[in-house]
Amino acid sequence: MSYNRNCHITDWLPASKKEVELRGWDQLDVILFTGDAYVDHPSFGAAVIGRVLEADGLRVAIVPQPNWRDDLRDFKKLGAPRLFFGISGGCMDSMVNHYTANKRLRSDDAYTAGNVAGFRPDDTVTTYSQILKDLYPAVPVIIGGIEASLRRLTHYDYWRDTLKPSILVDSRADLLVYGMGEHVIRKLARHLQEGRHISDLTEVPQTAYLTGNPPINNESHILLHSFEDCAADKRKFAENFCRIETESNKMNAAWLVEPVGGKYAVVNPPEYRVDEKDVDLAFDLPYTRLPHPRYRDKPIPAFEMIKFSVNIHRGCFGGCSFCTISAHQGKFVASRSEYSILNEVRQVTQMPGFKGYLSDLGGPSANMFHMKGRDTGICSKCSRYSCIYPKTCKNLDVSHSSLLALYRKVRGMDGVKKVFIGSGVRYDLFLDANGFLSREHALYFNELLQHHVSGRLKVAPEHTAPHVLKAMRKPGFDLFLKMKGEFDRIDRSKNLRQQLIPYFISSHPDCTETDMRQLADAMRQIHCNRLEQVQDFTPTPMTLSSVMFYCGFDPYTGEKLYVARRKEDKLKQKEYFFKKKN
Repeated sequence: MSYNRNCHITDWLPASKKEVELRGWDQLDVILFTGDAYVDHPSFGAAVIGRVLEADGLRVAIVPQPNWRDDLRDFKKLGAPRLFFGISGGCMDSMVNHYTANKRLRSDDAYTAGNVAGFRPDDTVTTYSQILKDLYPAVPVIIGGIEASLRRLTHYDYWRDTLKPSILVDSRADLLVYGMGEHVIRKLARHLQEGRHISDLTEVPQTAYLTGNPPINNESHILLHSFEDCAADKRKFAENFCRIETESNKMNAAWLVEPVGGKYAVVNPPEYRVDEKDVDLAFDLPYTRLPHPRYRDKPIPAFEMIKFSVNIHRGCFGGCSFCTISAHQGKFVASRSEYSILNEVRQVTQMPGFKGYLSDLGGPSANMFHMKGRDTGICSKCSRYSCIYPKTCKNLDVSHSSLLALYRKVRGMDGVKKVFIGSGVRYDLFLDANGFLSREHALYFNELLQHHVSGRLKVAPEHTAPHVLKAMRKPGFDLFLKMKGEFDRIDRSKNLRQQLIPYFISSHPDCTETDMRQLADAMRQIHCNRLEQVQDFTPTPMTLSSVMFYCGFDPYTGEKLYVARRKEDKLKQKEYFFKKKN
């Protein structure tokens, strides 16, 4: 891997005592701990939080992947910060990072230099937080990132096959920031600078905390079943989930209060931020866009995959049962400004090793850029978990015009030879049973295939069986067939010779071995014999699918569902993807 020779060590946030001293600092304001290697890039959360706080004039350092097994010198080397410690488990949940769907320990870690496993503990956030609270009991600890975010209330832990309370209980952290937290962390830092105590910061949106005195107001607060009641009764856990999901999908949500161990876990409503300026903040800071020089001889696979890509929006209104995006990033799509995106593309073209090919210009779903409700007044009263399932909301603007305009501008920029769309495409945003929704949508698909596919287009039908797709909150398989027909027609007419790569999930709740056999048969019938993208379902916290897996029924309807729980049953389902016709 190559680095920009013009960069100096002080271009990165300090990651060691020596680097702090090089800046002439005698004390830090904030110290961030992360389970990932330190990559100074807007796709890595710790770097974003660090740069945001730095932009506010704070002295910030990052301690990547501290050793938690020795004398804890990594936790002590920078001393105590003036304001707070910040903790993130990394870009991936540490348990998903460590274990396969069958709970087998992985031998690699894409977010570690050299792709080596073992540089972060299980339950990274909890482990780091407990250590810091023991070493520096008087210093506030704020936890965030996807691992903490999805454990803010009672959740199912698949790896121990049990319910766990809010991560605030075991971690002993003072405060939890959920979702995309750069604006929230700035607000918290400013309050602490003003001399306020961390225990008094109970009014800040998009945070959660433990308290002995619940702020119950019948109109604005929802009292959930206690953790203890959920552990004793699956139906109460299911009822809690329905309330939590409903509120998380509202523009104006209520406070959630959950009793646990004689205290109360309180989750304040999220901040509703979709303005371009708010989103641009995280991307327009002076990142080096490179891993810290300490990793010079060891590539970081996760960085290598995204280093020549650009994220154009956040959030997803798809509402898929198994996905954590809406629970973490939010249902409402927040898009960047065109100016900010084009400016980042220019930076990418100047990076060492760039040869003119952008690997992705997308987001959680590639084609949701600038999509939102036409009338926000209607959105403000809505609590749907999805804007497109089971039917597309009439208020949703699914125009691809601004995305098409962006594609054309980027591929016309100096230094750019080709722009690939590596993110998954939602074909239900431009197709229905009658074909393309409009001429504009047909134009989008044509341009996508002709200019932005690197030989393989990724889509996610996920399954063929109607009842499984219903449990997944995914459109019918007939829509995939319609899209494949259009793909094949354009591919032949333009002589593109491209491949359509469908993603599927095995062992999802309500999916039987028979369903998998029928899926494999259906793929052979349409000549999709090489199914490379196969995912064995892993129950992750705060998803509908994980609740169905644990409870054995749909939490909204109470309908019983088949669940493949045993390792042998899960393996049998996945094997159908690879069986050859006899």
